[in-house]
Amino acid sequence: MLILTAVWILLLPCNPAEATNVGSDLVVGIQSSKTLLIRPFDPQERDMLSVYNIVYESLVSIDDDYLPQPLLAQSWESSSSGAQWTFHLREDVSFTNGQMLTAEDVVASAQYILDRATDESITDHGFYGNLRYFISSIRAVDEHTVAIKTNRQCFGFLYAMTFPIVPASMVGSDSPPGTGPYAIREFHAGERMWLRANESWWKAQPMVRDINFLFHDTAAGVMESYEYARVDTVFTRSIAGAQYKTGTSSLAMRYRTNQLECLLMNNQATELTLGVRQAIRFLIDKSRIISNVYSGLAVETNFPFYPGTWMYNESLDSLFRRDVEEARRLLAEEGWEDSDENGILDRMTSSGELRNLSLRFYYYEEPDNDVRSEAVTIITDALSQVGINCRVEPMTLSGVYDKIHAGSFDLALVSYAMDVCPDPGFLLMPGNTGNFVRYKSERMDQLCKDLRKELNYEGYRQKLMEIQNRFYEDCPFVCLYWRTGNVVSRYMYTSCRDVREYELFRGIDRFGVQ
Repeated sequence: MLILTAVWILLLPCNPAEATNVGSDLVVGIQSSKTLLIRPFDPQERDMLSVYNIVYESLVSIDDDYLPQPLLAQSWESSSSGAQWTFHLREDVSFTNGQMLTAEDVVASAQYILDRATDESITDHGFYGNLRYFISSIRAVDEHTVAIKTNRQCFGFLYAMTFPIVPASMVGSDSPPGTGPYAIREFHAGERMWLRANESWWKAQPMVRDINFLFHDTAAGVMESYEYARVDTVFTRSIAGAQYKTGTSSLAMRYRTNQLECLLMNNQATELTLGVRQAIRFLIDKSRIISNVYSGLAVETNFPFYPGTWMYNESLDSLFRRDVEEARRLLAEEGWEDSDENGILDRMTSSGELRNLSLRFYYYEEPDNDVRSEAVTIITDALSQVGINCRVEPMTLSGVYDKIHAGSFDLALVSYAMDVCPDPGFLLMPGNTGNFVRYKSERMDQLCKDLRKELNYEGYRQKLMEIQNRFYEDCPFVCLYWRTGNVVSRYMYTSCRDVREYELFRGIDRFGVQ
């Protein structure tokens, strides 16, 4: 959960001259074994979200510069306080069943998400559950006008308006019609799916008329289908997918995910004072981890925002460097030395006890990518160079969660699934859901609150810059890298600069259209 002033990293590192442009159809291999029903509000699998996003549309879309743009809403405005936003719908939009889009459809779709998100009797509040933090109430003013009272009076509110919209009478139904460029013609769970261009779409008709999907149980099965030419295009986050390079018969388009990898540091641990946390930050070689462990399928970052976007404070990047001597200096300032010459730093406690700088380090592995153990090894080796000992223990995801939730850890290598809205408050404000490191700062807390009052782009961006300045100074944890994946294809089907997870077909509806 980004022109104005942004400079973008191109995520399509391929030469169009080396790729054949897509024709009227495309065959795509994806991993899908859990999706038994078409339920756009309740996606079960990562790749199916990309399918849903060309079938169902939202009030707002996010463009290549990661800025909100009109989609089903042709315009909007907010009250002077930002407490209420009014959206004006396009009047020429229909669902694939012929029903015209109205404000009631928007209200019903949002309310369906909110009801689930606020249901305390269930634990799974749905993929769009964060909508509850933004919408206080929603109503139809007239047939084409929606009024929303919001909990967060800020520019970031617009990013939450990217939920799918279906007919009011079908919000709880399987396979509801959408308003997007494609319509679902066939769906056979665990086998295949067929999309056909939506003849009644309110924009120009796509050049690609048919998209056929072959479902696979495993990521390896997806890649095998590509190798044996059973499919034209596949999506992969597997490290093995890094072997595919753009050539005369195939292209590899890197896409960015919402998965942010971080090294958490318990701010309440006696050993992890500010100086020690800063020393650890100086010791980590992110580029080595990305190159050696992830085969390049990650993008280094210093903040919980994507580098190269309008949100990212690149003016501070030069301060984040690997500097072993500076780390040693900071540790010495904190009183750590190897007094008994055993290779591990120590210092005397107030009670006269000699305590080693030895940290509990937990991590978990993903089902498809057994790589975190290698990343942990590189990190612990770097820390041991200056005498920081790590007691490493691999765990299950739930095991690590229990440890960090209870505050019973020193270091933890984890990932966050970041929301579409650029608001890091959940990571940095006391008592918030993602602030596992127990970071507390009155200044940061106020900055995050101020961010949620900024109604325009300029003010919102300035607050994000200030938040990142404070993040650098306080070093609550270390942002490492954003995971990336590859679209591997025999055909070029998009000219978008920013191909994103959950939107891997971005631009297919406009490609080749005059």
